[in-house]
Amino acid sequence: MLLYYGLALLIILLDQLTKWLVVQNMQIGEKISIAEPFLGLLSHRNKGAAWGMLEGQMWLFYVVTIFVVVGIIYFFHKEAKGSRLLGVSLMFLLGGAIGNFIDRLWRKEVVDFIDVIIPVINYDFPIFNVADAALTVGVVLIIIHVILDEKKNKKKVS
Repeated sequence: MLLYYGLALLIILLDQLTKWLVVQNMQIGEKISIAEPFLGLLSHRNKGAAWGMLEGQMWLFYVVTIFVVVGIIYFFHKEAKGSRLLGVSLMFLLGGAIGNFIDRLWRKEVVDFIDVIIPVINYDFPIFNVADAALTVGVVLIIIHVILDEKKNKKKVS
């Protein structure tokens, strides 16, 4: 149980450390190329949710995040006991949610900095951070868990 929460804490610490480094060492709008033309660091601030939606609605993000965090913890203790994959998935979600919540609470905005470009289709993916990546990984792992669980249940019925 503690190992799972340790994973969430690791994600939060990595998220906050990388954001702190960006804030301390880069001006807003400054870009550092990592693997041109695919990957770079671009110091950006987001006062809304994904892709800047609901900008300026901090109270909504506070309330929603508190409910999400409580829900994740409840679901983890109720449903994840028999599944490592589900437990890990939920901790990625927990770490990501808390990482961005800390930004909203203390900075009143979220620090984003990972800039991914897909040159084949000339697409500049929205700038994100470690917490956003953890949320995405958590969702993907939950989808994998659901698919595997469904296959397992079908075998039991057969």
